[in-house]
Amino acid sequence: MKFIVSSTYLLKQLQVLGGVINNSNTLPILDNFLFDLKKDKLTVSASDLETTMSSELNVDSDNEGIIAVPARLLLDTLKTFPEQPLTFVVEDNNTVEISSNHGKYALAYADGAEFPKAVEMANPSSTVILGDILATAINKTIFAAGNDDLRPVMSGVFFQFSPENLTFVATDAHKLVKYQRSDVTATEVAEFIMPKKPLTLLKGILAGSESDVTIEYNDSNAKFVFDNSELICRLIDGKYPNYEAVIPKENPNKLSISRNQFLSSVRRVSIFSNKTTHQIRLKIAGAELNVSAEDIDYSNKAEERLTCSYQGDDMQIGFNSRFLTEMLSNLNSDDVSLEMSLPNRAGILTPVDGLDEGENVTMLVMPVMLNN
Repeated sequence: MKFIVSSTYLLKQLQVLGGVINNSNTLPILDNFLFDLKKDKLTVSASDLETTMSSELNVDSDNEGIIAVPARLLLDTLKTFPEQPLTFVVEDNNTVEISSNHGKYALAYADGAEFPKAVEMANPSSTVILGDILATAINKTIFAAGNDDLRPVMSGVFFQFSPENLTFVATDAHKLVKYQRSDVTATEVAEFIMPKKPLTLLKGILAGSESDVTIEYNDSNAKFVFDNSELICRLIDGKYPNYEAVIPKENPNKLSISRNQFLSSVRRVSIFSNKTTHQIRLKIAGAELNVSAEDIDYSNKAEERLTCSYQGDDMQIGFNSRFLTEMLSNLNSDDVSLEMSLPNRAGILTPVDGLDEGENVTMLVMPVMLNN
């Protein structure tokens, strides 16, 4: 088995696939890339049993063969090469020899047959979505997903497809984000929960991508096919909580304010908040928003006054500043609107402008009890 490939082209593909590999694997074979050569097509795969990703590369060869090559060693070697052709030759003594312009490097390889096979999906449903839209949807929601192992359904992003729209939801019970696109639709109704890791990989690969992504899914797995790559992963089992029920419908108090001004104010004031609760207080009266925080243990306190436009009754409400900061940083509008009903009911944060046609973002943040 022998093939020739450009060093930077190979490195670029392998760095993406390297994101799949865990730092500590129970199965030693998972520390490898699987190289499957069929004439001038080399398919490279990486897996952690839950997620498997493979890319097809064009190489110069007329052989066939399948081997598993140590990922870390190969990546570290490739990073040091300037652009040049590399020749890979599989020797009899169970090593693969890489020849560059200036030297030779031998790596021990494992038997490719030991590498776990990717799941074959029987009659899946499928939907096509633009790569950049999918990356944006992941970006807008993934930060709100939880990290609680006891509630695995909340540690992923909920995909909800229908002939009207596609909806992506993430929540950790303190904050919730719902991202909806009515300009992209599916042929049939479907819903599934995607784990964080494959989504983080997709987000990095697809940002700014103009190519279409085909999403195939059944009850247990989802597969994303784009360009010359495919990623298949196991879905999170379980039923997603009824998120619509927690979004308050009647919110008479509505505040509109410049996002950057509000964000920098919350960031500054939160430095003075209690280090365990991160509590900040919003006091709204007329066209004035008063943002304050106090850490009684250390006698630290801060207070800022901002102008805003407000319709509703004067009120005080407390929030965890970390959640507010995360949400405001994730939006990219000039102005945001915060809708509230009562100090013990969730606040709804939405962008006022800067959305594409058919795009809709709703963020919900739970208040904290104010100790007056």
